[in-house]
Amino acid sequence: MKRSLSFFVAVVLLGAQSLQAQWIQTNGPYGGRINCFAVNDSNLFAGTQGFGVFLSTNNGTNWMAVNTGLTNYSVSCFAVKGSNLFAGTLSGGVFRSTNNGTSWTAVNTGLTNLAVNALAVNGSNLFAGTDGGGVFRSTNNGKSWTAVNTGLTSTSVSSLAVHGSNLFAGTSNFFVGIDDGGGVFLSTNNGRSWTVVNTGLTSTNVQALAVHGSNLFVGTVGSFPGTVGGFPGSRGGMWRRPLSEIIPGVGR
Repeated sequence: MKRSLSFFVAVVLLGAQSLQAQWIQTNGPYGGRINCFAVNDSNLFAGTQGFGVFLSTNNGTNWMAVNTGLTNYSVSCFAVKGSNLFAGTLSGGVFRSTNNGTSWTAVNTGLTNLAVNALAVNGSNLFAGTDGGGVFRSTNNGKSWTAVNTGLTSTSVSSLAVHGSNLFAGTSNFFVGIDDGGGVFLSTNNGRSWTVVNTGLTSTNVQALAVHGSNLFVGTVGSFPGTVGGFPGSRGGMWRRPLSEIIPGVGR
């Protein structure tokens, strides 16, 4: 009787575990690499490596490619600004769609580096972080761009984040395990000037930024242990810092 009861309990527990929430693969896009997502009303967009943009209007149950007008299908980032959807690509610059991806138009005038890693919207401004060209700003929905790099010590911008009227840029120069990146920079004047804010970071090769609540989170890549090429090894990972320590006038 005791053995039967134990078996019954085990079956119940296993059944309960199988009923717990789990990840389910959506119906495409299959294969390849998904680099980014964007949400605009009921539309969900996925940016892929080499296959362009896919759109789902039913929470991922079905997807369709929406690439008309795209000349580069390696999509690294999105930004939504009103009725405009922007896609940054790895070598084709920035594209804009005003009809939920039905068609795209390149908007690269003044964008002298077309390797776009990050996009961000701050008020009426659109920012693009590029791989080697620093940060560019557009005040007219991408019709024209201006470089805004004063104070940046690294022009390899991997990520952007916005808090109020403040803009953060994460930069990285990771090469063969050597940590010589620029780290995190803050602009309080829409990119006209930048200030480094790296106190406490043991790796300045920044790959990701996020503002959550009263904190800025930073994801970094570390170099190899020990000394490589004359540079000391560094420890990467996830870092958190209160915004009140970084932005003048922000309360705790």
